[in-house]
Amino acid sequence: MSQPCAISTCKRVSRTLCYGCNQNFCREHMIEHDLSLNSQLNPLSDEINALGERLKSIKFENAIGDSHEKLEKWRVDCHKTIDYFFDRKCQELDRCIAKKMEKQREEISRMRSKMSELIQEQEATHKDIDSLKSTLRDLEREMSKIEQTSLKIEIKSLVIDDSLIHIEDSDINRFDLSSISPLYKTINYTRENWAPLACNNRYLLIHQEPNLCLVDRDSTVIKQNSWIYGTIYDMCWSSALNRFIVINGSDVFLVDEDNMSIENIQALQKRKWLSCTTSETSLFLSTKVWGSSIMEFSLKPTIELVKQWQSPDTCSRDEVINGIVYNNGTIAMMIKNPSEKTTHIEMRSSATLDRLWSVKLNIAYSQNIRTRCCLLTHDEWLVVDRNTSRLFHISKDGDVKASSAYNPPPFCATVFDQNMLAISTARGVNLHRL
Repeated sequence: MSQPCAISTCKRVSRTLCYGCNQNFCREHMIEHDLSLNSQLNPLSDEINALGERLKSIKFENAIGDSHEKLEKWRVDCHKTIDYFFDRKCQELDRCIAKKMEKQREEISRMRSKMSELIQEQEATHKDIDSLKSTLRDLEREMSKIEQTSLKIEIKSLVIDDSLIHIEDSDINRFDLSSISPLYKTINYTRENWAPLACNNRYLLIHQEPNLCLVDRDSTVIKQNSWIYGTIYDMCWSSALNRFIVINGSDVFLVDEDNMSIENIQALQKRKWLSCTTSETSLFLSTKVWGSSIMEFSLKPTIELVKQWQSPDTCSRDEVINGIVYNNGTIAMMIKNPSEKTTHIEMRSSATLDRLWSVKLNIAYSQNIRTRCCLLTHDEWLVVDRNTSRLFHISKDGDVKASSAYNPPPFCATVFDQNMLAISTARGVNLHRL
């Protein structure tokens, strides 16, 4: 049975079916329908061509942002680690031989003294001569052994795990405080402890009284050493020195990642230090006084004072700097003002300390509680306030993007292993996946 034309005003019987839209048309309207469909192709073609031109105009450098710089920094840091390891093993090799040679030098020196004594007194006996000859033969045999020494060195190939670098869409990795992941793991403290945190590419450094501990991403304590130097005010990692830096309020210490040795930096005079951070070349320290100062020290070849900023260039005389964190030529500063009872975060140039932006935070003032901050991905910041038990997410331009309650009250935070947020509390360190 014939079907009417799909055009409602047409009285003609349909002659064909359009399989694309499943409608019946008469001959005339089928032609119009076909022309209508084809007429839409040219505008679509124009849009496709426009998108092609738009794609050509996108700068590749903008698309990857600073990712190449981060990869280059990772490469440089890895080379530094390898160079440091190489130098350490060379020194170990040298010490192995030098120890043997030093023993022989001491024996030769002892024989010379004995010989001089006998020559001077002119009372040598057969026993003395035999003893000297016997010792001389022993030295000759030991010397021959040293000359023929061939140390066995076992070297394993360096294996690079592809998972060391994970590349994802930046929007996927962008931090979102409102959807912070549930607690992943907790590193419990043996007793309540308001301690700072620091990390490098491999480990998280924590103060699990009475020890300083290096913890891996599985929350396992890899290495530890007793800490006997009092309250820790701050700690950070130095890629230039390949050491952690820890300050206790008057002294500055270097902590070796390999053997957890703790060394007091004698070159730095005792001051009321409160906070520390490092760039690729410098160590920055702030003082625990009203009208805090910031001092910059070179790290290589020696640790020496380079520059000092004082109030009012750092902060006003009735303010104190609670914390400093370096990032890419800038220093984030947490500043507390007791007269106004406010806390604000400022971004400064690390070269000149010129203010780039400043944000006053909605934080209840407490004289005895520090407010700290840590660097997030995409040059953004997380402010941690123990007094109000809150976290504040700050954009790279100084906008407060979000705030959220956090319990138990947080003290310090750091991004660990690129995709894990570590937050310390009085009870321990909480780990959240990013």
